[in-house]
Amino acid sequence: MEPSQNCGSIRKRPAEQAMNDGDIDRIYRFTILLPNGTTVGIALREPNPTMASGDFMLMAKERYDRAKAQDPSLRSKRPIAWESDELHLEDANGNRIKSRIIFDNFKPHKRHILRLHDGSGNTTDTFENMWDLTPDTELLKELPEEYTFETALADLIDNSLQAVWANPLKSKRLISLDISDEKISIFDTGPGMDDSDENSIAKWGKMGASLHRKYKVKAVGGKPPYLMPFFGLFGFGGPIASMHLGRHAMVFSKTMQSKRVYMLHLKREALLSRSGSQHSWKTDGGVRVPLENESARAPQGSFTKVEIFKPRMKNVNLYQLSCKLKDIYFPYVQCDGLSNLRRTIRPVHFEVNGIDLAEIEGGEVAITNLHSCNGPDFIIQVHFSITEDTDANRILGSTAIHEANACLKCVYFPVVQGKENIERILEKLEADGCRLAESYESFSRVSIRRLGRLLPDACWGLLPFMERHKKGDKAHLFRRSFFRVKCFIETDAGFSPTPSKTDLAQHSPFTSALRKIGRPLDGVKGINVKIYREEKLLTPLQLEKEYSDWIIQMHDRYDEEVDSGEDQAVFIINPGNKKALGVSSNVVRVHRRMKRKGVSWRSGQKIKILKGACAGVHKKNVYATLEYFLLEGLQGDGGGEARIICRPLGVPDEKGCILNKHDGNICLEVQSSVSIPIGVIDSGELVAVGKFEWECQLEKQRLKAPSSIDLLDANQCEELGIHEALPVHAPIPAGQDPPKEIVAVVRPANFSYSIAPKNLDQKYIVKNKMEMSMEVKFSGDYDICRESILYSSRVTPSYYRGYHGLYIFSLQHKSHELFQKSGIYKFLLHMDETSCKNYEKEVTVLASAEVGRWQLLGYDKNEHLRVRVGSCFPPLDVACYDKYGNLIPFPSTPKVNLQFKMGNGMLICVKKMKAGLSSDKRTLRIKDILIESGDLDIIRPNYEGTMLLCPPDESLSISIPCKVIPGHVRRVLAHPSMRSIQMLPGCIVQELKLEMFDAYGNHALKGSELLLKVEGFSSKDQMGKKHKVDRDGFVHLSGMLKVTAGYNQNVSLSVTTGGEEIFKEELQTEKRELRVAEPVPQLCAAGSQLENFVFEIVDTEGNLDENIHNDEENGHFHTLSIKLDSSVTKTTTLYAFQKGRCTIPSLTVPRDAGCFSFSAVHSRHRELSLSIKIGIQPSSDLQHEIQTLCPNTNIMMLQDKSTPNNIGNVLSIIKNEVLEETGSRIEHRERVLKLLRDRKVEIEQSLVELGVYAGPSPLNIVDCFFAKEEMTDMIENRDGSAASVLCELIRNFASERPHGGSRDGIIGVVALLGTICNIELSRILAKYLGEDQMLGIVCTNSETAFSLETYDKNGEVDLQNAVYAKAAELGKSISGEFRVICLEEISPYRGEIEGCDPQRKLAFPHPTLPSGEIPPGFMGYAVNMVDIDFDHLATRTTEGLGLRETLFYRLFGKLQVYDTREHMKQASVCIDHGAVSLDGGIIREDGLISLGFWKPDIIFPVVTSEIHINTLPESTQVGMKIAEAMSELRVTLCKIRKITRACEEDKRQFLGKTKDFVSNGHSRGFNEKSLSEGGILPG
Repeated sequence: MEPSQNCGSIRKRPAEQAMNDGDIDRIYRFTILLPNGTTVGIALREPNPTMASGDFMLMAKERYDRAKAQDPSLRSKRPIAWESDELHLEDANGNRIKSRIIFDNFKPHKRHILRLHDGSGNTTDTFENMWDLTPDTELLKELPEEYTFETALADLIDNSLQAVWANPLKSKRLISLDISDEKISIFDTGPGMDDSDENSIAKWGKMGASLHRKYKVKAVGGKPPYLMPFFGLFGFGGPIASMHLGRHAMVFSKTMQSKRVYMLHLKREALLSRSGSQHSWKTDGGVRVPLENESARAPQGSFTKVEIFKPRMKNVNLYQLSCKLKDIYFPYVQCDGLSNLRRTIRPVHFEVNGIDLAEIEGGEVAITNLHSCNGPDFIIQVHFSITEDTDANRILGSTAIHEANACLKCVYFPVVQGKENIERILEKLEADGCRLAESYESFSRVSIRRLGRLLPDACWGLLPFMERHKKGDKAHLFRRSFFRVKCFIETDAGFSPTPSKTDLAQHSPFTSALRKIGRPLDGVKGINVKIYREEKLLTPLQLEKEYSDWIIQMHDRYDEEVDSGEDQAVFIINPGNKKALGVSSNVVRVHRRMKRKGVSWRSGQKIKILKGACAGVHKKNVYATLEYFLLEGLQGDGGGEARIICRPLGVPDEKGCILNKHDGNICLEVQSSVSIPIGVIDSGELVAVGKFEWECQLEKQRLKAPSSIDLLDANQCEELGIHEALPVHAPIPAGQDPPKEIVAVVRPANFSYSIAPKNLDQKYIVKNKMEMSMEVKFSGDYDICRESILYSSRVTPSYYRGYHGLYIFSLQHKSHELFQKSGIYKFLLHMDETSCKNYEKEVTVLASAEVGRWQLLGYDKNEHLRVRVGSCFPPLDVACYDKYGNLIPFPSTPKVNLQFKMGNGMLICVKKMKAGLSSDKRTLRIKDILIESGDLDIIRPNYEGTMLLCPPDESLSISIPCKVIPGHVRRVLAHPSMRSIQMLPGCIVQELKLEMFDAYGNHALKGSELLLKVEGFSSKDQMGKKHKVDRDGFVHLSGMLKVTAGYNQNVSLSVTTGGEEIFKEELQTEKRELRVAEPVPQLCAAGSQLENFVFEIVDTEGNLDENIHNDEENGHFHTLSIKLDSSVTKTTTLYAFQKGRCTIPSLTVPRDAGCFSFSAVHSRHRELSLSIKIGIQPSSDLQHEIQTLCPNTNIMMLQDKSTPNNIGNVLSIIKNEVLEETGSRIEHRERVLKLLRDRKVEIEQSLVELGVYAGPSPLNIVDCFFAKEEMTDMIENRDGSAASVLCELIRNFASERPHGGSRDGIIGVVALLGTICNIELSRILAKYLGEDQMLGIVCTNSETAFSLETYDKNGEVDLQNAVYAKAAELGKSISGEFRVICLEEISPYRGEIEGCDPQRKLAFPHPTLPSGEIPPGFMGYAVNMVDIDFDHLATRTTEGLGLRETLFYRLFGKLQVYDTREHMKQASVCIDHGAVSLDGGIIREDGLISLGFWKPDIIFPVVTSEIHINTLPESTQVGMKIAEAMSELRVTLCKIRKITRACEEDKRQFLGKTKDFVSNGHSRGFNEKSLSEGGILPG
């Protein structure tokens, strides 16, 4: 070898990079093999296209001479005949280069080998320093630390396997291994290597130069078992492995294109001598022709052979080695998963010393496959991936593969004929000499392959999803069965192995994630795991469940336990105690005898189970008695388990297992016996026991059996380092610290206090595992019968200071509760399921003599103590306690101070109280406590403070939150004084408040209740009920009191509390007087008139009270009622006051002589009244008398200026007393009509101003009344009708009570309770209802209805009483039936109401056709098209429902109204409750259709324009005004109607008498014709 030299060349970038950068310089590199076995290198930059071969060889000579001058060892080489005529060059394939070298035949930037011949005939095939093996220094850090013979050999085979895998599928893939003591030879038929840069044989020996690593990414993914043998990681497998196996190695390789075999020499010493130097690693090489056997073994012409000489191996067993190699490369030797024909194929032929590995039957894989069950394997595919910017990504590095795949195949190895197949596998491997250092328990349940190659050291335990224990009655079965599974894991190149390729790299996040399959990936961040089974994605829980189901399935199918016993079996079906029996099958066979491994076992036999044999037998041998043998399933079934039931020594016979039969059902009750697997017989860990040994164990057990519980005393506790014991010998004072720990032991039966040593002795302390319980109960001094549990604990025995069986109870966390209270503390210790007696000790604790505190008894800490000034509150009981809270007696009656510390520094000292002790001196009672203070206003409104009770020295004190509140109300002040308030009738007291005080001058407590009584007042607040004082001590009455008493009357206001009147103020209202402004004449002429008769109201001083003024808009109603008293008529007329005066325009004096009297009364204040009497004399005598008596009076008798001209003309022409009387009456009635019409206009105008309007003119209101009156007249004229009688009764009642209301619960007649806007609708609705319903009488309730009629003793209608009697009084009669409708009995409408209209129309949805449109011609619902009469808008039932929701909803329901019959027919599909049309069509609810013609007489009154009212009557002040105006208008219209009829009758009589008078010739020459021409009589 020679040092590394550039041979005149300049180190450049790679050619590809140079070309990419646009660098056009071409460099040709040549290695010249010289005849004396040395080499020189030549590099030419941008040579000419050709060069003479002589010049090239001369250049080679110069390089050689230069190297020989630098390396003296070259001088010993034979000389080269540079001047020979035979000197020539050959290329790598042996082709002679002629006179010129053509560079186009060589690729630039590549290395080319040329061989020089000098014609001497002395040639060689080996050349020094032919190959440069200098590695990357970083790779030296990653060399494997541990290398074995097998791993080194496998590395070389890995290279061969990677090589042959590149061959086409149908070409020969052979790997042959020959091992002898002299050498190891590895031959493969891969593509081979040559001298080219990309496929140079130097790369095999140069660490880090291998090209196989770059194919790693191609081996990610694919189909299991991922046979893509790109195992290369670092590129040092070849040289390192070969040097580990031997001291000298040679590599021979040939490609299909080359004709020569290239050789590479590796020598261990030469490489090691260069490893730490600055020199490069160069080694010898050579070129030769292929050998015959090489060509025969590689018919395709390519191969690689590695020969290692002087191998370092000791006693290699070729069979075992072959088995190991077969295990490592088993999928490549034979594989079932790659063929679509479902047959076994051989991807690669492996030979070891000429023996085909596929023909070897040994090896762990083959034996394992042989003993697996034939059932389905549990196979899952797992895909791992790494997200970006995670810890896992940083661990792998940026160039690593970020995904991986694994296939997990779980194979079940059943138990057959009572023997585990895994044990059979281990036995077979041991028999074949492949003994493993494993047992059944330690047998590796996980095997891992990477790219089909076994990782021998990857022997993991069970994966998480494989070791989950199933819950329920099959848990024990699952625990046994999952040990019969081995998981074979196939991984792809995404997983990284260790450098020696014996295990997966532990630092890889993929490895960590694989280890945690089935559990959360704690500590492995950034890894995404997807688990698939049969292409279905599984969650970890689903994986665990499916795996568990598969385990049970495999067990049921393939496990074969013991088949039968030696006696007749007893079958148990569906045992309910499977867990206790240790079985899972629904069928269990019970035997008393069984043969196992040639030995018979029977029930009742004494046995010994050796320590560690099974669960529950860990620390010592267990002696027991055999009872039963259990076999699962029927004979011949697979999957059955076998169990042994035995009764441990010490368990009585009655507590053992019992085979019972109840109601034909057989059951096995385990009780205190135990169930153990039958496998303990197979393992020899269950042996029979003789009689002597058994009796010895019985005696030992009897002597050691627990007998009693004992507490260690103080000396024994000191031995344990515990410095205190329980003080049980004498009483102790309260507050003494209890021991931190109490130590109890269980004494055996051989223990006796008389012979036992005082010190601790383990011999007298039972060692067991039973728990001991301790309770500490406390009963106080004053409640001995009542015990409370202070402490309860349950402990197991422990080992302490060399002693077993110590029960240590810690009292440290209960030290604050123990021995604090005086009384008896009982310590109770007991053990369950033993014969030990319970242990009980008492500790007596006495109260301390040191006083700790006083405490108020019976005080609720959650509430403030309330104390009222001036009242004695209940006695205070005080007790004395020591500092531990124990009650102790007072030595003597102490002096006490009681005071209240309030806010703002206020202090109230109690001076009136009494203190004394109870008979047992344990209670100090303080009674007759009286608090007096008038300063509580300082601390209001909270009145909070603290009550302090303490002795004079204040050494002890009781501090209690309290409230000191004012006393009861005893004094009242009115603000302002009520006598300063002007008491006018109807006025509201604008400002008045009552200030309340207790007897000490404190303002009354907020919320104090008072009873206010008033006379002559009304209130917005409910006067007469309780009132509460506000926070300032006042009761506010401002704006609440209204003077209701009249003038010159008494009023009063009083305050009562606790039944005692503490305040009363009596006052009188203002005095007023009604008088006539001018003197009243004593006589008046008959038939004359008194005009401008003035009344006025004055105060006590005679001053006119101008506040008496009628202003209806502002709610001031002041009118004067003039009531005329006459033998003929009694009439009343109202006149308004203006500024205190009321002027009567005129009063007509009766025409009869006598006395004329009338009374004037204020309409609201009846106390303001005046009666006037005037004498009446004939007019002839009266005129003169009046002028004589009253010459200056302004009351005169006037001629009627309103008398019509025609009647006046008649009276001026015809002088007749009868005509004059009739004409005078006509004149008077027409004057009254004029006044009534004027008043009517005023009322109508006021209604318009109040928001009542009816179209363009208020005259429509009159139309409404006249329409109703006309219909009323028509009903009244119905002979024999009850409605006729009721109408007249209601009319009379309305005239008596003009402000409305119902008469004795009678509302009215149906036809008069509403109006309709047009005659067609009114007629059709009347026709729909029928006359009997239109004349129906509406009452509020059934009681009123039944009062209309009474019955005699025979049950017949009494025609002399009730409504029949009223009819008789009116001169009418009732015949036939009549209907009565009771509002309260009607099922009303309870839905929504439209808007805020006082008419309260019902919110019905419009009918719709199937198309969703409203039917054409639909006008509305009949119930909403009747306008309720104004007088009945406010009529309500007790539920607050009006006439529309009750009466009209009952009559019409959802009756629809259409304009024509045609439209009604078209809408038939949406008519459910009947319909009518304006042209006479009627469809009733039940499908009935009314036909024919009938024109009803009784209809609803028709008003063409609807009357609108913006507010409900009587609901507001405006509504009250509307009601009064409408009532007055109704009365006025009735009077107009009545007087008009009377006037027309008088005129008819006047005309008739005039005709009679003329026809009789009394006209003084005037005939009828002349009177007609003069306009006196009609023409």
